[in-house]
Amino acid sequence: MVSYKTLGLVNTKKMFAKAVKGGYAIPAFNFNTMEQMQAIVQAAVETKSPVIMQVSKGARKYANPTILRYMAQGAVEYAKELGCKKPQIVLHLDHGDSFETCKSCIDSGFSSVMIDGSHLDFKENIKLTKKVVAYAHKHDVTVEAELGVLAGVEDEVSAAQSHYTKPEEVIEFATKTGCDSLAISIGTSHGAYKFTPEQCTRDKNGKLVPPPLAFDILKAIEKKLPGFPIVLHGSSSVPQDEVDTINKFGGKLPDAVGIPESQLRKAAKSAVCKINIDSDSRLAMTAAIRKYLAENPSHFDPRQYLTPARESMKKMYIHKIEKVLGSKGKL
Repeated sequence: MVSYKTLGLVNTKKMFAKAVKGGYAIPAFNFNTMEQMQAIVQAAVETKSPVIMQVSKGARKYANPTILRYMAQGAVEYAKELGCKKPQIVLHLDHGDSFETCKSCIDSGFSSVMIDGSHLDFKENIKLTKKVVAYAHKHDVTVEAELGVLAGVEDEVSAAQSHYTKPEEVIEFATKTGCDSLAISIGTSHGAYKFTPEQCTRDKNGKLVPPPLAFDILKAIEKKLPGFPIVLHGSSSVPQDEVDTINKFGGKLPDAVGIPESQLRKAAKSAVCKINIDSDSRLAMTAAIRKYLAENPSHFDPRQYLTPARESMKKMYIHKIEKVLGSKGKL
């Protein structure tokens, strides 16, 4: 058993309470590689922002659970080296699919876990979430749960259709499970293809414009659970400049479209205190690598093309913190 506290990490309890009260959201960035971790820490330190470093089940399989744990510990020490005396970094399991997965993460030093029982019926979701909460709270680990289903595909999480969260269920769910935060479905979606062209309109330049988020559902949930931390998954904006760069240098991402940042800014000012961003990081990294290799065909040292990739991700993370989530200077 490894306590996250010995790694220098924090859980989300105080972080979320401050964010809800302050009308901003904490960035939750997924990471799989050293370059992503470095970019996340650099951006958080430069903007003086708390940050959640998320690990999916697929990331644990790809990078190895032990390595990821020590990367998180390294992130804390790296932040201190960069001048942040008291970094607020959470190591969070994204979309845990079983009690066993959540327990494994808690035992190996995670400070926060998500148990995603949204594919189960309401009562079974409560039962599973309650079991995870009971174990997590023994170790002062916070738990995120989910009600409603997001469409799209990302890592090992997929659903063909979305199902909005039912506001009438949230009080019973939060009360019976004891979860610390709740991920809801109001129209966001996983992956880089969040909407089909048929679901969108087009602007004067022919670019796809996605449908608005269901803020009426968010408001109804806030009324049912005043002050309770709400989470948005599938909230990458899929920047068109990155998509265009990928396509220009050999990629094929037709009609990729995300959540408009104006919608996310509005959400961040509500009880939404955690916003998940994964695809945007992947797009920024891939665009930079494709461009570099196309312009430098004789280069083969990974450090040569991963350096601009890291810088591109850092720039994107800083933009999200400063211009979208509002968490700059909140340490």
